[in-house]
Amino acid sequence: MKTFLWPLAASLLALPAQAQKPIKIGEISSYSAIPAFTVPYRNGWQMAVEEINASGGLLGGRRLEVLSRDDGGKPDDAIRNAEELLTNQKVDLLMGTFLSNVGLAVSDIALRNKVLFVAAEPLTDALVWEKGNRYTFRLRPSTYMQAAMLAEEAAKLPSKRWATVAPNYEYGQSAVNNFKQLLKAKRPDVEFVAEQWPGLGKLEAGATIEALAAAKPDAIFNVTFGADLTKFVREGNLRGLFEGRQVVSMLTGEPEYLGPLKDETPKGWIVTGYPWDQIGSPLHQKFVQDYEKRYNEPPRLGSVVGYTTLMAVAQGLKKAGSTDTEKMIQAFRGLTLQTVFGPVTFRALDQQSTLGAFVGKLDLEGGRGVMVDWRYADGKDYMPPDAVVRKRRPAEAMK
Repeated sequence: MKTFLWPLAASLLALPAQAQKPIKIGEISSYSAIPAFTVPYRNGWQMAVEEINASGGLLGGRRLEVLSRDDGGKPDDAIRNAEELLTNQKVDLLMGTFLSNVGLAVSDIALRNKVLFVAAEPLTDALVWEKGNRYTFRLRPSTYMQAAMLAEEAAKLPSKRWATVAPNYEYGQSAVNNFKQLLKAKRPDVEFVAEQWPGLGKLEAGATIEALAAAKPDAIFNVTFGADLTKFVREGNLRGLFEGRQVVSMLTGEPEYLGPLKDETPKGWIVTGYPWDQIGSPLHQKFVQDYEKRYNEPPRLGSVVGYTTLMAVAQGLKKAGSTDTEKMIQAFRGLTLQTVFGPVTFRALDQQSTLGAFVGKLDLEGGRGVMVDWRYADGKDYMPPDAVVRKRRPAEAMK
């Protein structure tokens, strides 16, 4: 009897051991450089990991294990972290990043190592177009997509003379170039009379506002965020820069950046953002309740991005049925998942998701900034024609 049971017992013991081998995800983001967004983002993906593991894991009971690293907002640090995660930790795929230049650096590592990279936050178009590769997918709506949403609103304004202010790196440059082209296509009568390019985190508010005011624009397109945005708004309010001028501003309605403005929030700005406390869909309300219960604070947009990125990875793994990179690539191309904002698909052509953004205006309520008159702009409605993408994306990236 013992002879009969031993092989059976050995095989049964082997199955849990195999099932318990974790799926390792190497995650990288700018935690120390941009904590306002990245800490809620980390909360989001941690909550998703807990939900997935509590429900039995993936691929026959394997738990998810996220090995997280801080790139400090520096591409070189991100490269070093990615190489360490791949070489020493033997992660199955990479995820995350915040800044566009950091995302591009990790995307290059993914290409060289032939490993899947699901980019969460970096917005540069180059990530999926000029410098795109078959290993890199992106969740958030790109600079082109968000510029298209804002240009649509800007074209309705009577303003003809425009000025721009944006951080002088990949994201800011891409956002301004897209906005200019898209607005001019809708309104050939507009002209751009001034540009300001402060270094990221190094905005000299007085000099910047003086230069913008000297150009006497009718309207301003703003791309600054974080501490630079707060300085820009405060000094602009003091010097009357925004009086009688329309301002169209990327990301400013996100709680991470709107919150610090408090009662200094400028009324009437047209922005992309996240009116978390006004969205009534059942899925979103459940997410808010679960997040507040877990962290004792309301979610930010980063929370949604982190949660959704990890859930997208999980859905891709389920569809692939494996951690094999080629199988995951094929699974992610055309992958559709339900998110707290609605259904999202990773377009096979350029591996960009159709996640959208909320577009509305800023107002003051109870001494804090809020979004009003908002709508959800579905990302699928703001992507360029396929022919445009094919011209900009390398042919080898579409194989």
